[in-house]
Amino acid sequence: MSTAAERLVVIGGDAAGMSAASQAHRLRPDLEIVAFERNPHTSYSACGMPYYIDVLIAEADDLIARSPAEFERRGIQARVLHEVESINTAGRSVTVRDLVADRVTTVAFDQLVIATGAVAARPPIPGIDADGVYTLGILQDGIRIREAVDRDHPTRAVIIGGGYIGVEMAEALVGRGITVTMVDRAPEVMLSTLDPDVAALVSQAVRDAGITLHLDERIEEIALRDGRVAGVQTSSTLLPADLVIVGTGIRPNTRIAAEAGIELGNSGGIIVDDRMHTGTEGIWAAGDCVETMHMLTQRPVHIALGTVANKTGRVCGINLGGGDVRFPGVLGTAITKFFDTEIARTGLSEREAHDAGIDYSAGMVQSTTRAGYYPGAREMWVKLLAERGSGRLLGGQIVGGPGAGKRIDTIATAVAAGITAAELEYLDLSYAPPFSPVWDPVQIAARKAAAST
Repeated sequence: MSTAAERLVVIGGDAAGMSAASQAHRLRPDLEIVAFERNPHTSYSACGMPYYIDVLIAEADDLIARSPAEFERRGIQARVLHEVESINTAGRSVTVRDLVADRVTTVAFDQLVIATGAVAARPPIPGIDADGVYTLGILQDGIRIREAVDRDHPTRAVIIGGGYIGVEMAEALVGRGITVTMVDRAPEVMLSTLDPDVAALVSQAVRDAGITLHLDERIEEIALRDGRVAGVQTSSTLLPADLVIVGTGIRPNTRIAAEAGIELGNSGGIIVDDRMHTGTEGIWAAGDCVETMHMLTQRPVHIALGTVANKTGRVCGINLGGGDVRFPGVLGTAITKFFDTEIARTGLSEREAHDAGIDYSAGMVQSTTRAGYYPGAREMWVKLLAERGSGRLLGGQIVGGPGAGKRIDTIATAVAAGITAAELEYLDLSYAPPFSPVWDPVQIAARKAAAST
């Protein structure tokens, strides 16, 4: 008499969920693995959606790393258009709705991974649900926006929010020939992740591209005409619009976890240990729905990045498969671009260092991406934070032309390694005129930061 295989159920079919499923299957091919995804796609690059809307990426399928059929061939059941509605922790089962057949079933599990991701914030603005108003969270959102641009040929767009999504979508829509206006409540764009002096450089780059910025302004309502968006009313003016993108942030998608009694942290994310296990036996979580530990402050944070989702999913799957891997935490290292301006950050900003009670010094320098005399050299700015007394590096921010941004990885590595600003100044970095000045801008900033510690 055969014994039924142990079943792993995964809720969420994107980066974290399918990374966990793949690692668990690799280490334990005897596991029966069933993944449920409420949307039509699995394992896609959400970060590529603005470039798909800009038609730099030809097809939506180009953003998909692995389709449901590919997972099936590898022995993982990937059931798209199936939404998990509830988790019964005592009964070891989930309730699943087949969104096509509109049929509800109960599926038992031995182990469960919650990888429900995050959802785009929709502020309570009158008219926000009107035709022509979009958020950008899942691949289907990107497909809808591109279809709308292709079909309706909008000429004026308003972007609500000046964060990563807002900046990237501004470039994409300008690339489609649309006049763009951006509105943000903060005095600079990207102020939630950059210091004001660095964010001001990004704001100027946005203005230089012909985008009108309305900063320090609130959105009061979406103006409608015949049920469709016609404009955005701010605290100071009415901005005409055929298309509105809402990019006001995201929040962890943790409703069903909370309803099941799984503990959430102050950020709203699921609390997990460094093996990605929750406090409930046999239940794991990974990706944008969880809290992770900040390497410097040792405080839980919610940082929704594709890099973090993939890594936490991998750690989760390896441990499910019998391994013992620990997730070391996050620094919030991120990079984006706005046309030729590259924007990157890692570690703590001044606000974050202050909130953590860390006494710090800051050094900011202006330099060039290459030797100043070499063709193609572009301006760049580097800002570094170091702890007073110890000189330990705390973080960095970069804004500049092509070749500037990926220098953030040097800073992230230095911060993770716990080296000081003085040590970074004399680190043996490479040099040739096509790549950097003889003193790399990162090292010049380290010198300045070290001088104040």
